[in-house]
Amino acid sequence: MLSAVYYAQLLIPDFALIACGYLICRFTKLDSTVWAQVNALVYFFLFPVLLFQSITRYPLDVASASQFILAGLCLALLGMALAYSVAHWPVAKRYFDARDHAASAQVAFRFNSFIALAITQKVVGDQGLLLVAVLIGICVPLYNIGAVWPMARHGKKGLGRELVENPLIWATVVALLANFSGFRMPDWLAPTFSRLGQTGLVLGLMAAGAGMQLSALPRAKVLAVAMLGIKHVGLPVAAWLLARLWGLDATQASVLLIFSAMPTASSCYVLAARMGFNGPYVASLVTLSTVLAMFSLPFALSVLGGLAVPTT
Repeated sequence: MLSAVYYAQLLIPDFALIACGYLICRFTKLDSTVWAQVNALVYFFLFPVLLFQSITRYPLDVASASQFILAGLCLALLGMALAYSVAHWPVAKRYFDARDHAASAQVAFRFNSFIALAITQKVVGDQGLLLVAVLIGICVPLYNIGAVWPMARHGKKGLGRELVENPLIWATVVALLANFSGFRMPDWLAPTFSRLGQTGLVLGLMAAGAGMQLSALPRAKVLAVAMLGIKHVGLPVAAWLLARLWGLDATQASVLLIFSAMPTASSCYVLAARMGFNGPYVASLVTLSTVLAMFSLPFALSVLGGLAVPTT
């Protein structure tokens, strides 16, 4: 089993990019006006390219991993249900605004796909990469719809219109169709898509840092604890239970646990900001999630105790 220090080393670059965006926005001439344009570039172009590349990178063999897929779908639906339910908790709902909940619910179930791919490669190897690719392809459309839905309910536009106009959902649908049709990125084109995707990840994290206002956290501390608690404690425990329930083998269980403990997606901030919600608050949650993942990953992979996990 890899150590907590190793996971921290993988996540520190993301945290550093968030910190860079925060410092650049506040102490240079590249202020919030500039970062608003960066948000638009990331949301409408770079993140869709990142999603397309992630989903088409590996062939999705749905038939050979049916039990694993069902476990992953159960985990996804449970995460969304728990996130949505916070608005109805009798005591907790007194301490936060409904719009803040709508914007931050996505933090509790979305994940950083590039970190998931990197860590799975190290912990489980190539077989794990194929499994996590299946989870990305199956869960990303569900998560994108789940992220848009509560904000659409509190916004001026209807859900249908928001879904139709959301570039992340279009990119996901197109990528899934391409994958199932057997499309494979040509070798000469793959480096370009890879670099654009990496650029989207870098700028997305820096934009989250630029938009972050830690002063926004105290006004909704209960909400922050609830969302991050679901993300970094509730979902790993649920993944462990689902692995047992569906009888997953060691490799499948390990991938599901890794998937459950990922830091949330940097696009949470971009989506909330573009839809007119409290972007600074969501950006703060993205930052905290990146830090907490340094602890939730070792926790998630240790809950199965004596389970043999192949390493590379």
